[in-house]
Amino acid sequence: MTLDKILSISGKPGLYKIITQTRNGFVVESLIDHKKVSVNIHSNISVLSEIAVYTLTEELPLRDVLKKIRDKEDSKQTSISHKDSKDKLEAYFFEVLPDYDEDRVYASDIKKIVQWYNLLEKHDMLGALEDDNEVTADEEE
Repeated sequence: MTLDKILSISGKPGLYKIITQTRNGFVVESLIDHKKVSVNIHSNISVLSEIAVYTLTEELPLRDVLKKIRDKEDSKQTSISHKDSKDKLEAYFFEVLPDYDEDRVYASDIKKIVQWYNLLEKHDMLGALEDDNEVTADEEE
């Protein structure tokens, strides 16, 4: 499974994986409680493969940020929680991505990224980070 199949839905907690596409949207499954939900195509949906984080020089794909967290944590849960204080989250993120743009990346964004990483790790889906690279390499050939 790649990050193309994992969604964040505005107003709903956690992440969702696409089960199937329908005429009017998607049927998705929550990674938190494994409930299946129908999502309308007009809902505010973000596909993880299309999300990027602002740095001082470029926009870094979320996949690369998650890889940096995985490398720092040695493929385990993060040492902090998404519920920690703003200062702790920012200090942690600065260790992971020292050149992130502090003016455009908010504490709420860092909370989401930490929570998403932990969800993907918990469900053994960090392999999706590698799958995306293989797809990209194949498309370039």
